[in-house]
Amino acid sequence: MSASAVHSLWTTAADPISKIEAPKIEYAQLSPTLIVIGAAVLGILVEAFVPRKSRYYAQLFLSVVALAAAFAAVIALAAGGYGTTKAHIAAMGAIAVDGPALFLQGTILLVGLLSVFTFAERHLDPAVHGNRVDSFAAEAAAVPGSDSEKAAVKAGFTTTEVFPLAMFAIGGMLVFPSANDLLTLFIALEVFSLPLYLLCAVARRKRLMSQEAAVKYFLLGAFASAFTLFGIALLYGYAGSVSYATIAQVVEGTVADVNPALADTMGNDALLLVGSAMVVMGLLFKVGAVPFHMWTPDVYQGAPTPVTGFMAAATKVAAFGALLRLLYVVLPGLRWDWRPVMWAVAIITMLGGAIVAITQTDIKRLLAYSSIAHAGFILAGVIATSPDGVSSVLFYLGAYSFVTIGAFAVVTLVRDAGGEATHLSKWAGLGRRSPLVAAVFAVFLLAFAGIPLTSGFAGKFAVFKAAAEGGAGVLVVIGVISSAIAAFFYIRVIVLMFFSEPRPEGPTVAVPSPLTMTAIGVGVAVTVVLGVAPQYFLDLAGQAGVFVR
Repeated sequence: MSASAVHSLWTTAADPISKIEAPKIEYAQLSPTLIVIGAAVLGILVEAFVPRKSRYYAQLFLSVVALAAAFAAVIALAAGGYGTTKAHIAAMGAIAVDGPALFLQGTILLVGLLSVFTFAERHLDPAVHGNRVDSFAAEAAAVPGSDSEKAAVKAGFTTTEVFPLAMFAIGGMLVFPSANDLLTLFIALEVFSLPLYLLCAVARRKRLMSQEAAVKYFLLGAFASAFTLFGIALLYGYAGSVSYATIAQVVEGTVADVNPALADTMGNDALLLVGSAMVVMGLLFKVGAVPFHMWTPDVYQGAPTPVTGFMAAATKVAAFGALLRLLYVVLPGLRWDWRPVMWAVAIITMLGGAIVAITQTDIKRLLAYSSIAHAGFILAGVIATSPDGVSSVLFYLGAYSFVTIGAFAVVTLVRDAGGEATHLSKWAGLGRRSPLVAAVFAVFLLAFAGIPLTSGFAGKFAVFKAAAEGGAGVLVVIGVISSAIAAFFYIRVIVLMFFSEPRPEGPTVAVPSPLTMTAIGVGVAVTVVLGVAPQYFLDLAGQAGVFVR
């Protein structure tokens, strides 16, 4: 080959490089995510430069202000019409700014704010060496029980890194349901998963159990991420793009310009089916659907309870948002293939979660299996494949997340000498010893059970109605049966609290600071308001239920 030929190869290869466009980023429309990620980065700087005594207050102030500002930004975008008429794809095709994205982002930010309040709680445990302590280890890197840990406890150290970690997790969760290409989806998945693995490992009490929970979550999460990534690679091979819109066009056969390098594999249905199955599997893992649920009870039980509440509420919202967008925007042309599979997953998730929950003796494991059953109920709305299906899922996620945060906040209050008293036998007679706390917990349990005049009933009714209208009547019948099974163990806990004799050596109920009181109070208020007068919020979810494409 002559030198000129080689030179011409280089010049033709290098020619398009002069045409790289500068990225066009709509900062205002991405402001909720940017504020939260910015606060997380600032939080790391606080850890580096602020004296140890002041870090807790600095981090708490920074986190609360950032989450409130990000929520205000979401409201401003929604008021500006970005949820309806101005919905569009921002950040060069990477992020969708539309109704479902804004609704879910608002929910995640409010849940994150209440979670930060429970993270900051310092009035529950007795003071150690004159220092107030929270739910997190004095020094996360110290071996449990070692001299270095004892020295850290004595010196009054606290793990204030939990605040920036939570902010990074919330930042990832904000991107996850609004991602508009598979690469952004995967990056968001990792950004919110990795901080959660760490947060699970830093409990002050029962540290070995907490570290075991984190390792289980990390290993299973890594498998799920690997499946997701492999699925993304196959879908790229199928469509020649990671963009949601392009993949959807290839599925429907309406794509205009075919990349010649990918012409042979494009339209290969095996790649499409296996790839989409793998990506959906990764999302079902995050949602906690059977058979990808095995991590849930162990991680919920082992993680510090404030972290469990945060995970149980916020991760579900983010993961269901991403799942909805994937199925409704990318794969509507595959509906006949994914609906039967989702039917099966929803049925075994509803029944599996409800039946196994009956056998549980630990309150956190019970709530974990209950969250699995709820994933099944929400999947019924996903299967409806109608605008009503989307809006009912959005409403259910909003209602469910506040009940969950409130319920886990109550669990942190019931304590004995060893810390939180999570064994159910210790909750016997709680209603006589502390009627207010037991009554509040009963409200949350009734909402989980879907009893009328609670948000749980309004949410279940909306989801089942959408599923029935979408032709999934059998699913609704199974859902109602599962709800009845689930109601048994919720009401069993209420009976245990109010109609059992309290034990003399039973647990006490700690008096929390205003932070946890706020989290529980907001949880009760939202549960009652959405149960008694849900129409405004159902309409809001209805307006927000249209995906941009």
